[in-house]
This record gives sequence, structure tokens and C-alpha cells, in this order.
Amino acid sequence: MPRSDSRNRLRLNRRQALLSASAGVAALAGGASSSDAKTVNTAGASCSTPRSAVANTQYGKVRGYVEEGVLTFKGVPYGANTGGENRWLPAKSPRRWDGEYPALTYGANCPQRLHNWTSEQTFLYQWTDGWQSEDMLKVNIWTPSLSGKRPVMFYIHGGGFTFGSAYELASQDGAQLARHHDVVSVTVNHRLNSLGFLDVSLLGGAAYEDSVNVGMTDLVAALRWVRENIANFGGDPGCVMIYGQSGGGSKVTTLLGMPSAEGLIHRASAQSGGGGNPPGAEESREYAKQVIAELGVKDMAALQKVEWARLNQVSNAVAARMNPPGPPGSPTLAPGTARPRVGSGPTVDGRIITMRSFFDAAPEISRNVPVLFGSVSEEGNSMLSRPTEAEWMATLTRNYGEAKARAIAEGLKKAHPEKSIRTLSYMCGSSGLNTLNMRNNVTRMATMKYNQKGAPAYAWYFTWQSPMLEDAGAWHTAELAFCFDNTKRCDQGTGNGPEAQALAKKMATAWANFARTGNPGQPGLKWEPFEPAHAQTMVFDNNCRMVDDPEGAVRKLLLA
Repeated sequence: MPRSDSRNRLRLNRRQALLSASAGVAALAGGASSSDAKTVNTAGASCSTPRSAVANTQYGKVRGYVEEGVLTFKGVPYGANTGGENRWLPAKSPRRWDGEYPALTYGANCPQRLHNWTSEQTFLYQWTDGWQSEDMLKVNIWTPSLSGKRPVMFYIHGGGFTFGSAYELASQDGAQLARHHDVVSVTVNHRLNSLGFLDVSLLGGAAYEDSVNVGMTDLVAALRWVRENIANFGGDPGCVMIYGQSGGGSKVTTLLGMPSAEGLIHRASAQSGGGGNPPGAEESREYAKQVIAELGVKDMAALQKVEWARLNQVSNAVAARMNPPGPPGSPTLAPGTARPRVGSGPTVDGRIITMRSFFDAAPEISRNVPVLFGSVSEEGNSMLSRPTEAEWMATLTRNYGEAKARAIAEGLKKAHPEKSIRTLSYMCGSSGLNTLNMRNNVTRMATMKYNQKGAPAYAWYFTWQSPMLEDAGAWHTAELAFCFDNTKRCDQGTGNGPEAQALAKKMATAWANFARTGNPGQPGLKWEPFEPAHAQTMVFDNNCRMVDDPEGAVRKLLLA
């Protein structure tokens, strides 16, 4: 067993032993046995561990806790350990357990590289890398009650397909949605990077034919767990919304085209991502062949023992060799890229993934699923650059040519005279991930959905400018604190002033209404479906309003 995984496993065993012991002591002290009570009385406590905070799953009972009236269950297994002999195999069911599983802390994250964010980024994001293990197939649930039949909001984290977790950002905590919007909130961890997307059938044969997409089939397994168990947590398995941001948005659009996910999804939201252009089976097979050759292993047993850090190092190096750089100004992430890029991400293998969903077309199997598409106004903000106007113009010129660069700069300055050059550079020019590319991607995907003539698409644009630090704007992930109603929890990014609180109430209500009915509108804030002729879009700011094609004139310059 790799040394790093052994340490994580030991830490997990110690943690679970301590939690199990504390749960047992509580039961003995109270003289109580496992309870099936469906209501909770915390007698005014802000946090408690009552005997009634126990829910049933098909694998055994789980013991959670109550915080300010919300029942919380963290780290609930939906699959078995994916390490060792289970590496690259489809998720196996967890073993049944006796007694009560202590669902009190988040589970492990998929092994991944740690981050070297700037101090400013870390402050705004309130980022945590967490702890890592290949035993990471866990879900987290927040619910107002174990009885009832509420919509389920199933959030899928970002980080491309290479990093991230269900708790990487403080904004992803689901308690406020459950507390104030009467939904069941779920977040999920799954396999990523080369552990989730590597075709090892070259060594393993037919048993590993799905290895190239197990990171996505993990998510299908989690959705099946929701279908089979969420009623025990007060949720409605027939009313499940999936939503994700950045790489999570790409996972959402991929799931919408996967035959194995059909019927498990009833609403969807792709936020600042989606519609990627994954490679085909032959391209991914060649990539895997080179990875295996560079690792120097000759059989599956040896490959399954390779330390994950070494595996990721080699995989990244091979991907860098095989993926030529895109044209200047092209997105660095999946949206709208012209050529498939091999590496850590799904593959169109013709069985698990049969199409490039929302890249080539809207998938027919999700015709009746309404979808939200949206982005934020400073997608490229990494808090790294502080260009002068001359430096910004030099970057734009290098990426787009002199004439187009001048038109982009003039268009953005005219549309946003209140913004600094630094903030404008986050809209276009500071990185391949920028606002205008993302607005083009949102419009492209929403148009595909509209042309399908099925369930509607709704478009949104988050433009609220953070009062924290200087020139931060609405950075990539900024909307999450608002659609999760978490501006207080995320006050380092939001300030949690009255305006932030009011906007969060509107956005979280819109997301919850969409989960419940498929229509994100609310009293006083009618939301019209998207039509390509007008590109109707809800702008979320201190003054929320419908706008036809925000940034339309400038975004189209990138398409010319």
C-alpha cells in the first residue's frame, strides 16, 4: 500500500474509531437504542447529537447531528474503497455495516495535487484542500427533516476533472438551503484525474473497459444512491436537480448525455462551464499507452500499486506532450475548445459516453430536463495580475490581433466605465478563462437546448461586485455563496452586508424554485426562458433584472 494512502487510511480508522466510541458512549449514557424518530427537538441548542438524528440507508443506519435545526450527515458511503484491487473498476457497493455509521465529518477527497493559491485567492475563496484517500465515494446530506418529500439539490464540485472536492469551498455547505428553502441538499466526492479517467484495459482486459470513464460512472452511482435512499432523508427521488460550477458544469452536461443517468435527473444547472469537447476512444487509448509505458509497469497488479502522486505526475507530463497549445486567447478549460484534449477527463467511448453533450448538440435523452446556464462577470480573476492599460492592450493584441484588441477594449470600457483596467482584464485578456469566452459558451449551450424544442433553458449572468479587497469583481465561483445562501459563511468574499444578504435570498430562492418546479422565477422577479433571437438573461446584481444578451456586442467580437 502506498505510504501516503496508508497514513490517510490510518487517520480515517482512528477518526472512525473515535466517532464510533463517542456515539456508543452517548447511547449508553442516555440508555437509548437506535431511534427511528422523524422529528428533532434540540431544546434551543445550536448544535446537538440527538438519538433522533439517525437515518436508514440500504447499507445500514447513519448517525448525524443537528445544527440550528438542520439534520446533517457527512461522509455517507455510496461506494466501496476504490484503492488497491478496485482501482479503475466501476464503483462497488459499500459493505453493509452493523450499528450506526458515524456520519459526522466529511470523507476523504480523491488524491490530487495541493494548491498554491495566492493569499488573496485563498482569502476570497476560503479554500481547503482537505485530506486525501482512494476511499472517497461519499455523499453529504443536509435536510430539515427525515420525513416529507422535498426536492433534492445535488451539487457537483469544480476543479475540472482533476482536483477539488465537496467541501473545497465554504460556499458549498448545504445547510442554509435546507434551513431556509425547504430542500434536501447533497454534495458528492468521486474519482478524478488519472484515477478516474485512464484506459487501463491495455493491461487489464475487458474487466477494465469502463476505466476511462469511472470518474463519471461514480457520479451515476451516487445518483442511484440518491434514488434508492434519499426518501429516508425527507427527499423526493423523483425531483432531483444536479448542478455544478466550472468543471462541475462540465460534469453536469456530460451526465445529461449519459444513457446510464437517464431518469435520475429532473433539472440541471451548468455554471461557468459545460459543453466540453472530450476525446474519442482511440485518442485516450494512445494517451494511456504512453502513460503505462513511462511508468514501466507490465501488469495490472503493478499498476494498481503505483503511488498516486507518481501516477499523476506521469499522466500530466504525457498530457502536456500530447496536447498542443490552443490558439491565442482560447479557453484553457473545456468550454468551446476547438480540438479534443487527452488526459484527465471523460472520453467518448461509444458506450458510457456516446456523444459530446452540449458541444455537438443537446442530448435527446434529457430533452425534458430544464436547464439553467450562466456565468459571472470576472471569470478570469485569479488576483494575480495588476496590468496597466498598456500591458492589457499588449495581451489583447497578442491574443486577438491589433484591430480586434482595440475593439474589445473600447467595447468593455464603454459598457463598464466604472471598472478598473485590472477588473476589465479579468473579463478578457488575463487568461484563457475569461468572461467573453464563457458568455459565448452559455449562449451556445442555451441555443442548443432551445433548438431541441423540449424543456426550456434559462440563462443568467452574475455581475455583483465584491466589496472585499480591490478590483475583485465577480470572480470564477463567486456566485456559489449566493445560490447556496451562504454569504454569512463566506463573508471573506462577500462582506455579508445587507445588499449581499438580499441578493443571496433571491438567488437561493431561484435555485430552490427551479429544483422544485423547473421554473426559477419568484414573486417580483419573473424569469423568461431563453430564446436565441433575444438571448434573454437574468442579471443578478443589486438590481436584478432581465437583459437581452448582456455583453452581447463585445462577446461576438471573439467569434468574428
